[in-house]
Amino acid sequence: MGFVRHVVCAMSGGVDSSVAALLMKRRGYSVTGVFMKNWDSLDESGLCTSERDCEDAYKVCKTLDIPFHQVSYVKEYWHEVFSNLLKEYEKGRTPNPDILCNKHIKFNHFHKYAINTLAVRLHKGADLFKDQTFFLSQISQDALRQTMFPLAGLTKEFVKKIAAEAGFHHVLKKKESMGICFIGERNFENFILEYLESKPGNFVSIEDGAIKGEHKGWFTLTLGQRARIGGQKDAWFVVDKDITTGDVFVAPSTDHSSLYRDTMRTDRFHWIADEPPPALARTKMMECHFRFIHQMPLTPCTVTLNMDGSVWISLSQPVRALTPGQFAVLYKGDECLGSGKIIQMGPSEYTLQQGRERLIAAAQQKEKQTPEPVS
Repeated sequence: MGFVRHVVCAMSGGVDSSVAALLMKRRGYSVTGVFMKNWDSLDESGLCTSERDCEDAYKVCKTLDIPFHQVSYVKEYWHEVFSNLLKEYEKGRTPNPDILCNKHIKFNHFHKYAINTLAVRLHKGADLFKDQTFFLSQISQDALRQTMFPLAGLTKEFVKKIAAEAGFHHVLKKKESMGICFIGERNFENFILEYLESKPGNFVSIEDGAIKGEHKGWFTLTLGQRARIGGQKDAWFVVDKDITTGDVFVAPSTDHSSLYRDTMRTDRFHWIADEPPPALARTKMMECHFRFIHQMPLTPCTVTLNMDGSVWISLSQPVRALTPGQFAVLYKGDECLGSGKIIQMGPSEYTLQQGRERLIAAAQQKEKQTPEPVS
């Protein structure tokens, strides 16, 4: 097997990318570190500390004695990731910008820096808790062929041990990056209302249709979260949204049956290695595993392929808060098969139960109205 002698390593200023660069150099590669700037912090306050991160990445490259460069994808990130996020919220969906950032920025614009070869199938890493295949599920085959994951066989604790031995103490002490980077510690509702016009509506009980309060816009809320309703002593949770009327439906418990569904349809599914997998192409159905949240337990499912390339996914059991706009990510063993954006959901357990009760009531009513035979 041939070896790529020169690689470009994306440097975030964190411990993982620092150790990745170190390991590649130890393995004999000629490494160039590149820091990506994806958000213009000069225009905002309280954002990701990109300047400090850049400085930390530079220090690591200096320690390793490798070239260091910076690239800016602020314009690309705005048009291809952030604008999409705003549009998704306006449609009442809950987007996942991390997946789109990987797809459009890191493995499209940035991957052109890295002309190297590796495997074309995407497998889970050794550290299942830190496994990133969920966020990489929209990456193209061409990009993966030219990408390396030096930390794939290592646990987080071992990565930290390597960092300590290499003297990367300034990055070792940093907190893990979590959530949407450009929002930082700010209140999400206040942040999104800086970019989208407020569209007030009502919180409506899913059980009896009673109005429970008002909200500032359906796009500030996602399914499953607790609804902050003024004057309500009990906790209410978002279970559905009607972007036509502006109504946000709520239920009185976090495990209400209206939050549970077991079917969904995606847009055209992105298959990482096979388009689509041979088994699915032959029979139009396939057994595998599903998740739509990073680190959630994998759920057995049946996938049905549609003519337009979209798929229906039927789960072995209902899951909580399936959300339009999120990505349905599929796995077969330890391989990530790809993902598709959830655009349609099947009925909730509550809706199905209501339907069953109506059928029973109608049958009982019909039975009462049927005249007894004359003796």
